[in-house]
Amino acid sequence: MKVRDVMAKQPTSCDLDTSLSIAAELMWRNRCGFLPVVGEGGNVVGVITDRDISIAVGTRNRRPSAILVKEVMTPKLFTCTAEENLRCALKTMRIEEVRRLPVIDREGALIGVLSIDDIALKAREYAPKRDVSYEDVEDTYRAICSHLGSAWRSRPAA
Repeated sequence: MKVRDVMAKQPTSCDLDTSLSIAAELMWRNRCGFLPVVGEGGNVVGVITDRDISIAVGTRNRRPSAILVKEVMTPKLFTCTAEENLRCALKTMRIEEVRRLPVIDREGALIGVLSIDDIALKAREYAPKRDVSYEDVEDTYRAICSHLGSAWRSRPAA
């Protein structure tokens, strides 16, 4: 199974000079919590999440319309290609503890987004082909969430 078989093929993105208010609106309209950030040449240069926006707005004394994506985006980028094997993409997600990967072409241009949620929703149809098992998806989810374990356990009970 290839990434192209699962990825969202028309992803929403933003650029470096997009304000956080516009980025949040794009996420709201497109029902997503993640936007690849595209640079001047059309290549993916980072990502921004709804969590990045929330923390930036909550920790700065500025309006969301006055904060640019380039100020708060995550520049550490993990990607995959459409022709990559889905198991390889899951391995990247596990190792890097990320839920989504921008899918790029050979030149680095954005062509899709691969989400662990999309993989989980389609795991049943892949299982008979032995392309991706439920265990593969579960192991990836566990790895992505592993850093939350001690932080969540140390919170006081409500």
